[in-house]
Amino acid sequence: MIVVTGSTGNVGRPLVATLSAAGAKVVAVSRREQPTDLPDGVTHARADLGDFESLRPVLDGAEALFLLLAGELNGPGEPADALLTMAREAGVQRVVLLSSQINETRPLALSHGRLREFEQAVRNSGLQYTILRAGGFASNAYAWAETVREQRTVFAPFADVALPVVDPSDIAAVAATVLSEDRHHGRTYVLTGPEPITPREQAESLAAALGEPVAFVELTRDQAREHLASFMPEEVIDGTLDILGHPLPQEQQVSQDVRRVLGRPARPFSAWAAASLPAFGAGLRPKFPSAEG
Repeated sequence: MIVVTGSTGNVGRPLVATLSAAGAKVVAVSRREQPTDLPDGVTHARADLGDFESLRPVLDGAEALFLLLAGELNGPGEPADALLTMAREAGVQRVVLLSSQINETRPLALSHGRLREFEQAVRNSGLQYTILRAGGFASNAYAWAETVREQRTVFAPFADVALPVVDPSDIAAVAATVLSEDRHHGRTYVLTGPEPITPREQAESLAAALGEPVAFVELTRDQAREHLASFMPEEVIDGTLDILGHPLPQEQQVSQDVRRVLGRPARPFSAWAAASLPAFGAGLRPKFPSAEG
């Protein structure tokens, strides 16, 4: 049995589907009521990584555990070692942690202290473990969905700064593989997309997928900061903007770890955009006229 936390998100949802399709017995954990679109045969458990005790009955009898901390779960909480001890006592043999590339490139970043704590706890757990350090997510472009739907416009800073953003479905595919195989014990994989891409180029990919023009309006750093302040903790904002606007060379480098694990290249942003069209209002406006028209 494999327990998947964060099962309703951009990584957890395809991970649950992939494991289930491969015949694994999966328990999908979320803090909310049972999702309506769980694959047949998948068990749902309502629990909260912010309350380790709520996970105790879920872990009983599990062989593997996928850990994903999101949102406020990255803030201070119970000692991470306590959860890993609970998992080991419940019979878990393998744990996979979704972490961040920032823990390698910016090891003092305040925003990722909790993930660093979990990385260390996983390494010290005595369990088989794999750590997945993801770069920026392609799905961060969902932040543009409303203005693309309503105005066919992307508003973003740092228009021409390129980063190799990774498709969350690739993260899920890697996680499914390492949860199911023995050969990844002790490994740390860096997961990126196949090429660096700028926000302006991402907008162009969305336009190509939609078959409609999408304008790009570049925000200043101050404008972007004001926007991020509406939903992001103050101590995280400047670090985020530093990465987006002044990435380190290592953060712009393409990793081959997706290919190493899956035996195929990482999916480009254009593939993510094509698969995500409903969020951007595909079909709301007339398509480009044909060449003959």
